[in-house]
Order: sequence, then structure tokens, then C-alpha cells
Amino acid sequence: MQTHQAQDQPDVIAEENLEPGSRLLIGVLVVAAFVMILNETIMSVALPPLMVDLDITASTAQWLTTGFLLTMAIVIPVTGYLFERFTLRQVFIASMGVFSLGTLLAAIAPGFELLLVGRVVQAGGTAIMLPLLITTVLRVVPAHKRGSMMGVISIVIAVAPAIGPTISGLVLNTLDWRWMFWIVLPIALVTFAIGTALVKNVTTPSRTPLDVMSVVLSVFAFGGIVYGLASIGQSSDGAGVPAWIPLSVGMVALVVFVLRQISRQKAGRALLDLRPFATPTFSIGLGMLSISMMALFGALILLPLYLQNIRGLDTLTTGLLMLPGGLFMGLLSPFVGRIFDRTGPRVLVIPGAVVVSAALWLMTLLDAESALPMVVGIHSLLMAGLAMVMTPLMTSALGSLSSELYSHGSAIFNTVQQLAGAAGTALFITVMSTTAAARVAGGATGAAASQDGIHMAFLWGGAVSLIAVAASFFIRKSTAAEPAQV
Repeated sequence: MQTHQAQDQPDVIAEENLEPGSRLLIGVLVVAAFVMILNETIMSVALPPLMVDLDITASTAQWLTTGFLLTMAIVIPVTGYLFERFTLRQVFIASMGVFSLGTLLAAIAPGFELLLVGRVVQAGGTAIMLPLLITTVLRVVPAHKRGSMMGVISIVIAVAPAIGPTISGLVLNTLDWRWMFWIVLPIALVTFAIGTALVKNVTTPSRTPLDVMSVVLSVFAFGGIVYGLASIGQSSDGAGVPAWIPLSVGMVALVVFVLRQISRQKAGRALLDLRPFATPTFSIGLGMLSISMMALFGALILLPLYLQNIRGLDTLTTGLLMLPGGLFMGLLSPFVGRIFDRTGPRVLVIPGAVVVSAALWLMTLLDAESALPMVVGIHSLLMAGLAMVMTPLMTSALGSLSSELYSHGSAIFNTVQQLAGAAGTALFITVMSTTAAARVAGGATGAAASQDGIHMAFLWGGAVSLIAVAASFFIRKSTAAEPAQV
């Protein structure tokens, strides 16, 4: 039987107000997570110049993004085990050290191969940091103040990926692509040094054995699904594996993985404990957050295509037009967290889901003549709706769990987030590509076909968002009464 030594020792109940040490700890983790998650989308507008500079094809260059997502999807499910086996300090040092090494490798890369290795190493550190941040907040922040802190975490989860293309566009407008990594490296090193000096342990590790078979199944399950989803809709200029093959392998491996976790969690030896799914508040919140992430990543991929392919704008202008929405969400998220602490989730989640749906339906109106301020306004509306939804969903869902399931609940949340982001991208791109191809076959011009494809993709996004609107009425305030523990 697995033991949780952290619970066998005297618990320190979180005070009414956070201690300065806890604030500093969370601050360091927030900065680290923000810098890391920023790198998830920073390559999105850098691929064309990279293709020219490194003399590689589009499908090869796409691996710089796909490889990052694949590594995230493979590593995150293991984080629940890592947080039980090692101290917070050990995990932080490993995460920041790995990320900094990956950033250095990418910055000095003379060619594609080393650059891809650097991106994979970066992703290995990134995959650990966000679950670490969420788990730490759940343990050191009292329940009645978690909304405010989760509002800050929402900035990391949604705003960092949203402004990644903007920062990339600004850098590429004046500097070589390697500067995307040289600029990040000193920030990562400073955060690493400060964190190493200040981060203290808030958990006591247990000697939990590693289930190697579960790790192997996790690699094939989550790696196969993300790779398959990322392959859907991508143009292939070389021999590639059909998307249905990795998807099939991933789904079969996922079924076996789930069955193995269920059998092993009875003895407390699961790599990823699935008991959080037995809590309705957690499951409903996770489902709604998945739809929200699909909308976010779908919009992040479609809006730049609309602005560049339909409106003819360059990458820098495209990035700048998407910046207000990301900043608006960042400014709104902390206020949403405070409202949640006072009122609970329903007064935010229900109107937030409606706003997200309305924004996606408004995007179906965009065409070649739409005013650019209208585009910025709709995108900002979408980000505002997501801000109203994400913080309450994360806080209420994870707060409904018992303390021994915090690390596993956080790992599940972040794993599903990656899958939802890949699924959203796949859905939007597939609908756009198939619709555009059908229009071209029917005699439409390239621009008109692309516009019709983007229009149809947003229609699908609007339809999916209605599911979240319906689900929002089932959200309830968490009834978990356990105090935060350190």
C-alpha cells in the first residue's frame, strides 16, 4: 500500500493571509511557468524564415512545434508521480535546469537537428513546471483565496501562448531567429538562480516505486494521440504517416493505460491516479475547460491565417493585432479570480461560456472587407470570455479534490489541456482545409476558397461552444472543506 508521508506528519494550516515566503515562492514559479509556456507558441510565425535559413520543408519545420507538444503530452502524465517521489525544490531545479539547457541548445543550433533537440529538451522542463505551480498553489493557498491565485495562473496558461506569436514577430522583424532563444535564456537563468536560493519544500516525498509499464503505455497513448491530431489537416510534401495510424495506436494504448491505472490505484501504486474523475465537479469542469482550450488554440491558429492569407498582412502586423486580446485577458484574469473568491463559479462561468460562444459565432462574419478594429474587438471578446471561464473552472475543479489527489488532479488537468489544444487545432485546420479544397475543386479562387474554409471552421467552433454553454449550468461551487496544507 502506497503511503503519503506528507499526511503522516503534522500539517500546517494556511493562515488567513499568505505568508511572504509563500507569496515569493508562487511568484518565482509563476515567472518560470510564464517564460516556459511562452515557448509553446513562439515558433508559430518563425517557421517561414526558418525554412529558408535552414533549407528545410514545411513538414520538417512543423516538427519544431509538433515535437514540443509531443514531449509535453508524454511528460505531463508522469508529473503526479514526480511530485510524490521528489521534493518541490528538487523538481523545480530539474525543471528549470532542463529548460535552460534546451534554450541554450536552440540558441546555438547550427542546423535543424540540434534546434529540434533543444525544443524537445525545453518541452521536458516546461511539462513539469505548470503542474508544479498548480499543485503548490493548492497546498499553500487557503481555499477562500485560491481564485485570485488561479487568476494569475490563467495568465500563464492562456496569455503566454497568446502573445508568443507577437513576441516572435517583433524579434523576427529586426533580429535573427536565434534571438528568440537568446532573449529567453538570461531570464530563465536568473529565475533558476533565484528559485534555487529561495524555493523551499512544501511536501514530504514518499518512496513510491515507478511503474515502467505505465510510463511506456503513457508514451504511446498521449504521444500517439497528440501526434495524430497534429498530423490532421497538415499539408504533406513528403512521405508521411497517415494520421489514423498514430491515433489508433494512441487510443488502444490509452485504454490499456486507463485499465492499468484503475487496477493499480486500489493499492496506491498508480502512475496517474484517476480517482479525481469520480468527483462530478472535477469532471464537468475538466470537460468545459477542454472545450475552452479547443476554442483558444483553434482561434490562435485560424486568426493568423485569416489575417495573412485573406487580408495580406505580414507576421509583425498579425502579431500586434492579436496582442490586445492577450493583454486584455491578462488584465481581466486577476479580477475574475477575486470575484470567484466572493461568489463562486456560476456567476462567472455561465456568462463566460456565452461570451466565448458569441465571439466564435461573430468570427463567422469575418471576410476580406471586415474592419481590422472589428477583428481585434472580436478576438478581445473571446479572450474576455475565456478569462471568465478558465479561472473558476480550474479553481472549483481542483479545489473539489482531497489533498492527496492534488498532484494527480493537476497532472490530469494539464494532460487534457494539451490534448484539447491539439484537438482544437486539428478540428479547425481539418474543416478549413477540406472546405477550401472542395471550393477549389468547384472552381473557386484560392483566396475565396481559403475564406470559405475559415468561415466553415469558425461555424464548427461556434457549434462546439454551445456544448460548453449547456454544461456551464451544471457547474457548482466546490463543497470540499479541507484547509490548504503544507
